[in-house]
Amino acid sequence: MSFEVTSKDLLGRIGTIDTKSGKIETPHLLPVVNPLTQPISPEDILKIFRCNAIITNAYLVKKNLASEALANGIHRVLDYDSVVVTDSGAYQILEYGNVEVQPDEIALFQEAIGTDVAVILDVPTGWATNRTRAAWTVNETIRRADLTLKAVTRSDVLWEGPIQGGTFLDLVAKSAKEMSQRPFAVYSLGSPTPIMERYMFDRLTDMIMTAKMNIPLSKPLHLFGAGHPFMLALVTALGCDLFDSASYAIFAKQGRYLTESGTLRLREIEYFPCSCPVCQRHTPKDLIELDRTEAERKLAEHNLFICLEEIRRIKQAIIEGRLWELIEIRARSHPSLLQALGALKKYAQFIERHTPSTKKKGLLYLGPHGLSRPEIIRHRLRLIESYRSPKARQILVLLPQVHKKPYHTSPQLASLSTILRDRRIHVCVYGFPYGVVPLEIDDVYPLSQTESPTPTDLETERYCAKIVQEHVASSNYETVVLHATNDSLSRRLIPSLRRFSKEAKRRFTISYKGDTPWRKDAVKALSNTVRRVG
Repeated sequence: MSFEVTSKDLLGRIGTIDTKSGKIETPHLLPVVNPLTQPISPEDILKIFRCNAIITNAYLVKKNLASEALANGIHRVLDYDSVVVTDSGAYQILEYGNVEVQPDEIALFQEAIGTDVAVILDVPTGWATNRTRAAWTVNETIRRADLTLKAVTRSDVLWEGPIQGGTFLDLVAKSAKEMSQRPFAVYSLGSPTPIMERYMFDRLTDMIMTAKMNIPLSKPLHLFGAGHPFMLALVTALGCDLFDSASYAIFAKQGRYLTESGTLRLREIEYFPCSCPVCQRHTPKDLIELDRTEAERKLAEHNLFICLEEIRRIKQAIIEGRLWELIEIRARSHPSLLQALGALKKYAQFIERHTPSTKKKGLLYLGPHGLSRPEIIRHRLRLIESYRSPKARQILVLLPQVHKKPYHTSPQLASLSTILRDRRIHVCVYGFPYGVVPLEIDDVYPLSQTESPTPTDLETERYCAKIVQEHVASSNYETVVLHATNDSLSRRLIPSLRRFSKEAKRRFTISYKGDTPWRKDAVKALSNTVRRVG
């Protein structure tokens, strides 16, 4: 199987999966198509919604339409001339406890009806499961994987290997490692639906990341049951490439209207906050007054439009390198998503290692959750592990950040030409959100391409002060000169730098502390201080 990645941001990626019926561009939402009843026809999903890959249930097809599917193929049965993915009945196991089919039997049926991507008949761990049962589902799914791979005969069908274990992360890791040793084209995370229904997105984050860190990164990851637009940016950022959901249809049946930030009830809406064809042509009152079947169809159409719109928005964010900004915006729509964003801190270094070091656009630092974003982590790691200050520099001058970037091009620093030419002096700028920026690298991406609010929050302030302290502690300067503004970060730095310098037996002095550090008298005070300590 070929999976070619063309763009990346965080762990999200735009790529193409080649199948015998066409290409799937990731990230991709697979609308679940019920083979027995469907508010939107598969043909319309392809032609009107331009969605070229769907998923249906092979178990239901076998149970109700086996003869027709075997004779004509699944594409003809669904009237869908593009990529068809088939699940094998595991959802029915999760809902009803069992299905009347064997793993090898349903696998051969999926091959016989010409599916493009097929999921083995796994055993979902579920939510309310004890550890003994969870371990059994992992082992049984592995056994069924081996049974299926031994039984199948077609090389043009891509097979998915589900990862089980539920919220038992060590079992998820075991399952992922075992599945990764088997030749699946796609891996998938099983049993997340009850977690998502309960808005336990921090646990979902742990499950996804545990799976992701234990499978080949060259293979796509499918997250079962993920179809609400407000969470798609987050799970894409965690490295999920495929999603499937019937929520667009299920919610429509319940009179529920999807938005990118939550769910509304149709009867409570006065104005549609959307410009899709359905919302352009109808008012909420129009839909309420339609007969139930037609209203359900219209609502399902809107729900699918909004889901696919979010996928396109995510792709554009990946292209621009703004996926983090998008997940921060989406996280503000519900406390559980914000909690999940906070959980990324545990995986920050893994995400940093797999995030591009340069992007098409600069960074927008929006608040303390951004301290876990790869660019912030990367700067700190490079300062500690790779950066070496210029040789023979005895005096460190810490200057407050200025608005113009790169800093060395600003008129404020131009007024310090004499100091900047002095080879005894090393100049760094302190501020938000990177803490400290050596002047000689201030035009390296993204240091001069980052915007952040001022005044900042307390957590960011503490972080930045810590980075300054780390940099001073890891250096061999004889003297540290702080040219300070009268802000809270400077007030935080003064006692800590004074204490460290005393312990390290270095000189520490303040050249200026006030509201106008670039006024002529303040600049003169800095020059005099440097001359005196030098």
